[in-house]
Order: sequence, then C-alpha cells, then structure tokens
Amino acid sequence: MRNAFAKELTRLGEQDERIVLLSGDIGNRMFDEFKSKCPGRFFNCGIAEGNMMSMAAGLAMSGMRPVVYTIVPFVTTRCLEQIRVDVCYHRVPVIIVGVGGGLAYASLGATHHSCEDIGFLRLLPDMTVVCPADAAETRGAFRAAIECDRGVYIRLGKKGEPDVHQQEPTFRLGKAIQLRDGTDVTLISTGNMLPTTIEAADLLAASNISARVISMHTVKPLDEEALTDAFASTSLVVTIEEHSVIGGLGGAVAEWLSDRGLARVTQHSTLNTQLSTLNSQLSTLLRIGTPDHFLHEAGNQRHARRVLHLDAESIAARILESSRHAPP
Repeated sequence: MRNAFAKELTRLGEQDERIVLLSGDIGNRMFDEFKSKCPGRFFNCGIAEGNMMSMAAGLAMSGMRPVVYTIVPFVTTRCLEQIRVDVCYHRVPVIIVGVGGGLAYASLGATHHSCEDIGFLRLLPDMTVVCPADAAETRGAFRAAIECDRGVYIRLGKKGEPDVHQQEPTFRLGKAIQLRDGTDVTLISTGNMLPTTIEAADLLAASNISARVISMHTVKPLDEEALTDAFASTSLVVTIEEHSVIGGLGGAVAEWLSDRGLARVTQHSTLNTQLSTLNSQLSTLLRIGTPDHFLHEAGNQRHARRVLHLDAESIAARILESSRHAPP
C-alpha cells in the first residue's frame, strides 16, 4: 500500500505543483522519485509531529495541498490537538496519511499499535476518514483526497498486502465497493482486514452460508445506501476491522443504525412497540474488532490477529454462532 501511495503521489505531484509532502523522518528513500521529479516540495520535519501538522495547516491556508506522512500513532494520537484546532477548525485541505494502521507494527509493541485512530479522527468535525484495503483503493483514495476541500485522513497498512481488486475499481469517497453478493450475511470490512474478510467468507461458504462482502473504505462519511440495503436484505450484518470495537467502523454503523431505528420507531404509538422494533434491528449487527484492552504480547501481525481472534477462522466461527441467533 505505501509503495502505491508513493507512486501515486509522484504522478499527481508532477501534474499539480501545489502538492507538497511533509514527512515525520520516515520513508525518505521511498520518496526519492518524488523528490527528484518535484524538487523543493519535500520537507523532512523530523520527529516533531505537532509542528509538522501546524506547518501543513499553514501551507494549506497559503493555497498549497500538503500531504503529511508518518506512522499512524505519531500522525494521529501525538498531534491530535493540532489536527483538531489547526486543520479541522480552519477547514483546510490537509491530507493526513498514516502508515501501519491497526496491528501492522505489532512486533514493535503498543507504542506502534493503532487501534484507536479511526475513533479519534472521525470525531473531529470536517474530517473525512478513509481506510483503503489494497493498492488500487489506495490510489483511488489519494486521488479523491486531492479533490476534497477539507481534511482527509488516509489509513494505510504497511507493505505486502494482497491485491483484492483485479482491476481498478471506481472509487468515490463515501461510496462502498461490493466485492461479492450474498443472501445470508453481509460482511462489511474496512482497510487491511478485507483480505481476511474474504477468507472468512470462503469458510462460511463451506458451511452453506452465503456472504456478501463490502469494502467500506470510507468510515466517515458512511455509505448509508449500502447499509440500508444490507440490513434490509440479509439477516446478519457484520463489521470487521483491525481497530477497537469502540469508535471505529462498528461503532459508526451502530450509531447510524440506532439513529435510524429511533427515527423509524417514533412513528409507533407505544414505548413497548418502539423498543421491540429497535431491539430487533440492533440484534442483526455483529461488531468484530480488537477488544478494549492493550495487547501485551510480542509478535508479528499474524500472531497478534490470532491472539485477538481476528484471523479468518475465528471470524467465521463467530459469524456462524451469531447467524444461528439472528432473526429470519
């Protein structure tokens, strides 16, 4: 993913002289081509991420299109105040690109884990949150971000993620991409969990469960049309992400579903009827993500996923169990 981003950055940078790159002292060699073809538009800001974000906001106010790049927890958690006040409050088009989303840097310990960033960033007004699943979605996300007039957060994996799309998909912010159709359950994934979600769908198929698979690459704003169709046409909807079950994709869908359910049930005359209707809707949602505690074990990303039950086998087992209790 990060190599696809670097190449797309260079391609668009040659076409648009407003594009400048700010790096938190990471990936310098990866951007050699950008530095060669777009001289004077690369700034190594060092490990001073708060200053880097404020600098990006200033550049955006001056008519430039700054792109800020470093490891996810350092470009989100460490400089959250600057994103909130300098970028979002002033509604300036800064593109924040975080590499190593979720547990991609699992072997480096909790300082490099990022299972809260989607929640942090989607809380901020005028911030779009995008989690591409592979190289093709990464290219599409960056092209769309350049056209956006507000802040955009792009959450990348690390490297070596498998390609999900066999050809370049049509990519629009806030518009999900359906990869498979299905009649029993809908699996909605975001970011680098999509390949694992497809593996889980294959395992479900072996148990005669037909699974629709959707890439909800944009967590904010959500594709409400895709969600409406999913809840209307399948008995169970599952969100799958390498992020906390609190505040991420699952949390966003639960909030949307709750608001939509309350809006619908207020038309009924009795409280009992309202609560019954709302409960039946909420019971069709299963959220799968990282639990509400830190991972204190060392190991690579695959090991971390196994420990936290985010491997395909564990995901399929949870869905099979939940599908038995889902309403028809």
